[in-house]
Amino acid sequence: MENNSKFEVIFCIVNHGFTDIVMKAAKENGAKGGTIITARGTGNKDAEEFYGIMIQPEKEIVMILVVHEIKDAILQALYQEVGMQTPGQGIAFSLPVSNVVGVSFSSFQESL
Repeated sequence: MENNSKFEVIFCIVNHGFTDIVMKAAKENGAKGGTIITARGTGNKDAEEFYGIMIQPEKEIVMILVVHEIKDAILQALYQEVGMQTPGQGIAFSLPVSNVVGVSFSSFQESL
């Protein structure tokens, strides 16, 4: 088990259909891959009422495990490619990861 803050997890929440752009930007900046989760937003001013039912826009969350050293470059790339000023309407943030199983730090070393 890897310990300490060698790793960060980046979450990028985008409109449906923009995950390929997210992963392209992340991989160009050293990420190895990611996990896509289907989601829907709440409290969105873009929600529409259709036949009496509130329709919320579909979202997708891309979760990307990275080493700390490349986090800022990936976040900057995500802001440029799918940020709020783009059709992807993306929000990205990172959190430190204290423990990791299933991967080794050495497998991420070539990212640096």
